[in-house]
Amino acid sequence: MVAKCSLDLWSEHYKIFYLFFHDYLNKNVQTTSTQTRGLSYEIIGMRKNKLKEILAQGGTVTTGWLHIPNTWSAELMANAGWDAVTIDMQHGLHNMETAMQMMQAISTTDTVPLARCNWNEPGPIMRLLDSGAYGIICPMINTKAECEKFVGACLYPPMGYRSFGPTRQRIYAGLDYGNHANEETLVLAMIETKEAVENIEAICSVKGLDGIFVGSGDLKLSLTGKAGHGNTSTLFDEAIDKILASCQKHKIIPGIWCASVETAKEQQAKGYRFIALKSDSMMLNEYARKLANELKTSMSGE
Repeated sequence: MVAKCSLDLWSEHYKIFYLFFHDYLNKNVQTTSTQTRGLSYEIIGMRKNKLKEILAQGGTVTTGWLHIPNTWSAELMANAGWDAVTIDMQHGLHNMETAMQMMQAISTTDTVPLARCNWNEPGPIMRLLDSGAYGIICPMINTKAECEKFVGACLYPPMGYRSFGPTRQRIYAGLDYGNHANEETLVLAMIETKEAVENIEAICSVKGLDGIFVGSGDLKLSLTGKAGHGNTSTLFDEAIDKILASCQKHKIIPGIWCASVETAKEQQAKGYRFIALKSDSMMLNEYARKLANELKTSMSGE
């Protein structure tokens, strides 16, 4: 009995300690007041997904793209003004532990942490969500069955089959994360092949799918046999128009990766509403080369 009372007392003090710092650091939290044994504290509701709110109002979401496996570069990108930043587990150089630490760095801002999983594998998808990701982008979804497998891994029953154990999300998202995660988690399937374009209507019809994200590089490669972001292609343009039309028909979000601001503006004007631009490594490489070239040119007197 004494141990139980001590545990109860510790639990109440822990709640006050936890809720104070959670409320202090997190302005997006929904709270309701309550009182237990004379101690007042607040029950914290799940942090809202800002991206879903922007999209629900008809806005466009921008996301940075993280290839560099470093918390400092992730924090820099999160402070740059994007609506979200996406940790790329497929072509980025991260492992699971690094990804979680980068999400902690992103959490110092109100920028939303997303992740592109390495593949359509339930285990790693669930771990990314438990670690703090507020949405998952899954590569190489080619059929309705593959999309259903992906969506199911992102959502708790009865909508999906995600296992319950939101280790870090209880801290980052809120104590009632499990009650609202299905509503707040952004679920985007990547269309990157000719086969996927042919199956786009069936893929877009999957219940629980929030949107489509076009992997521009792989899709162009699949359609034309040529890699590279600078190549123009009628086949590619026709494919992304078809994808956009299907998304609009099924009332889900159309998204796309872009290699330039100009392309991003063109795709937004068409109707794409989730825009990723370059990656941190591309930006660093391009800007570093530009400055180095300018410096050498100025010093040579040219």
